[in-house]
Amino acid sequence: MQLNQSDTNKLMYVTNRPELVFTEGHGMWLTDHNGKRYLDYLQGWAVNTLGHSPQCIADALNAQSKKLINPSPAFYNAPSMELAELLTANSVFDRVFFANSGAEANEGAIKLARKWGKKNPAADGSSRFEIITFKHSFHGRTLATMSASGKDGWDTMFAPQVPGFPKAILNDLASVEALIGSHTVAVMLEPVQGEGGVIPATKEFMQGLRRLTKEKNLLLIVDEVQAGMGRTGQLFAYQHSGIEPDIMTLAKGIGGGVPLAALLAREEIACFEAGEQGGTYNGNPLMTAVGVAVIKELLRPGFMESVRERGQYLRQRSLEISEKYGFEGERGEGLLRALQLGRDIGPQIVEAARNLEPVGLLLNSPRPNLLRFMPALNVTKEEIDQMFSMLEDVLAKIGK
Repeated sequence: MQLNQSDTNKLMYVTNRPELVFTEGHGMWLTDHNGKRYLDYLQGWAVNTLGHSPQCIADALNAQSKKLINPSPAFYNAPSMELAELLTANSVFDRVFFANSGAEANEGAIKLARKWGKKNPAADGSSRFEIITFKHSFHGRTLATMSASGKDGWDTMFAPQVPGFPKAILNDLASVEALIGSHTVAVMLEPVQGEGGVIPATKEFMQGLRRLTKEKNLLLIVDEVQAGMGRTGQLFAYQHSGIEPDIMTLAKGIGGGVPLAALLAREEIACFEAGEQGGTYNGNPLMTAVGVAVIKELLRPGFMESVRERGQYLRQRSLEISEKYGFEGERGEGLLRALQLGRDIGPQIVEAARNLEPVGLLLNSPRPNLLRFMPALNVTKEEIDQMFSMLEDVLAKIGK
């Protein structure tokens, strides 16, 4: 199959795509329209928790599609109730609202925090609506979530921004405290800044943030769209710090490849009234049945231990290649990790890796001086070794 412009020009341009079409995927592997295979360390940007086309997701889709797909969120359905029970039983939260994307879940978290701020005004009676977020953060692509994000250049891209999101510095508690005022209602952060370069919030910072927000009667919101659902070696990333947030958002990994997201809150925070939050497809049984299959796999005895073991092995191999090629080390949690290159060769490596023959390698460089690894959580040790062998082939080519 040969691609030409007429094959692709009906799709709206939003990003630069290579001239290939993926037609099949299994586990850590994708196949394109020419039959070439690729070892995939993007996995849909940490979406495919169990790899491409896992049997448990295929079975869930097949079985549920024959029963009920979408009765409307105006009614209860069994898979959404089962998934909500599994999420709350394994976290500190009491209530769940299902959505379709991380941006939608985060938009819901912003709305919920502002609603809570209206019900719990400042001492002078004024409404509280400001949510402190962080530089280099990423919370989505709606106008509000772009405004909440701290990506360079996003403040002018679709100006004017939605107001109410002052930016602090991750792992700097004083920078947060300096921004707290009478209109502040919450602090929102990613426990690991994924798009920002895989930068974990320290345990000490998370614990200090929880103390500070409680002292100031503020909500603590954790955006676990990328870091949640086992990605960091715990079911939820906040669990590394031993804290209890007020609100959490999930997406990406919760659906294992299908559009599913969740907004979770403690009982006393869940203050939406009828008509204030909703969505045509939210919590539909087809998607939530997949979510049930995914979380049951993550809760299987030994699964999270294997994630931690593979994460440690990925870290070890990253440090080895870093020392060999004079890079600057690695960072991350579990199976969300970054190799710090020390120079802006990330995009060059990504392209060269994809073009390897006869088998390609799919990598990601969210910042030009690093590579981000987001394999399936059931990646094997052999697939990690294979990735580093292929990466060394790329580095040898670039060196020449």
